[in-house]
Amino acid sequence: MRIRVGLGFDIHPFGADGDLVLGGVRLEGPALAGHSDGDAVAHAVADAVLSACGLPDLGTLFPATDDQWRDADSIGLLHDVAKRVRGEHWWVVNVDVVIAAERPRLAEHVRAMAENVAEALGPAKEPLGGGVAVSVKPKRGEGLGAIGRAEGIAVWAVALLGS
Repeated sequence: MRIRVGLGFDIHPFGADGDLVLGGVRLEGPALAGHSDGDAVAHAVADAVLSACGLPDLGTLFPATDDQWRDADSIGLLHDVAKRVRGEHWWVVNVDVVIAAERPRLAEHVRAMAENVAEALGPAKEPLGGGVAVSVKPKRGEGLGAIGRAEGIAVWAVALLGS
């Protein structure tokens, strides 16, 4: 079996109209600015799995310069990414996500986020195995930097792929 690891990162400032969306969950609070729905969790996960299997990054596949992706559902984009990964004969073993945010409080939403991400990655699950294991951990900026001043949200994701 071959394995690869990929790292994804995304950061968005607050300031858009609409709902705050993280990991496909709609939350109370100001929305993140972005060309799509601004779901930094879905974006970081997508870049992690794309990186691991050697495909172009999310911004190359779904460019912000293309209006067809304006306000796109990022969990839907992640589902498309999973199909591309499967087409390259890779499957996603697990994904680990860290969300850095002062607000809103995320602990009660991490399970729903993990379930949404795992479902979106379903097309790239191991053919004879179980589902994709996803963990989501919220962290605070403790008042330091742009994240600590609650100017936005940053997300890191690591993905392990097998073939």
